Amino acid sequence: MAEGGRGAPVRPSGPLGRYVLAVAITVGAILSQYFVPELLPASGAIYGNLPGDLFIVYGIPTIAFLGLVGPAPIAHWATRMRVAVVEGLRWYGGLSLLGLLVVIGLAVLYLLIDPSALGLVNRPNPALQQASANPWFFVGFSFVIGAFEETIFRGWIFGYWRNRAASWVAPAVATSVLFAFVHLYYAATYLAAAPLFFPQLFLLGFAFAATYHYSGGNLVVVAVLHGVQDATAFLTIVPGPAAALGVPLHYLVILVGGVVALYVYAQRDDSHRGGPLRPIAGFGPPRDSFSPFPDARND
Repeated sequence: MAEGGRGAPVRPSGPLGRYVLAVAITVGAILSQYFVPELLPASGAIYGNLPGDLFIVYGIPTIAFLGLVGPAPIAHWATRMRVAVVEGLRWYGGLSLLGLLVVIGLAVLYLLIDPSALGLVNRPNPALQQASANPWFFVGFSFVIGAFEETIFRGWIFGYWRNRAASWVAPAVATSVLFAFVHLYYAATYLAAAPLFFPQLFLLGFAFAATYHYSGGNLVVVAVLHGVQDATAFLTIVPGPAAALGVPLHYLVILVGGVVALYVYAQRDDSHRGGPLRPIAGFGPPRDSFSPFPDARND
């Protein structure tokens, strides 16, 4: 690689430009479902059916990233499975619990400033309304959606920076903000109460980015956790007693993840107590974290 200045690497502008274009196409495709059908009623023939909507929201971004960026960021999608399970559970559980604390804090602020706004959280969720005709289908289909969203957001949008950024944290924050932003229907649905939902979306995205990073690029585990997150929500609207399992299962996975996070924390060396969480021995990112997708063991 060519060097510039005092040995600083010169990054070619071409790949970055193609990456930015792929991200722009992705954001445009996802957001289009919120305004194109209203501006162009004829487009309802595409957006109004599941295959057409899926092609626009997930198919177009997938094609864009494959053509403009290539498969490198998702090449290790199934690597280090045992590591990924531990990392996924601890980050998902730990940050989900943090998200609950944030929501409780925000709810207290609402009670002090505008208690009436809290009533807006009871408005019907559009995704659940859409699934009400066939909720069991969407319980299972949640894992397909999870696979697509994690491949796009954590695999390509975040994964592109894995070997380009000095630290994984800044790209994780940026892509998690973007992940929360594209869920605009929360703002349109819950209006003044929408700030209760976006911190959780951000923390969810950050947890999955951390899992991708510390597992060396695994996408299977984050896709499954993402699927569980959505599937337990759809489970609450299925007919019969199974609906009562949705909320307990959701929090059971979070609780298990929280226990894993505490265990990982407890395994730190005494010399690191008081510092950031460290993975237990044998876990964490590959030692050569910033080389071009190093070979990782399938632990």
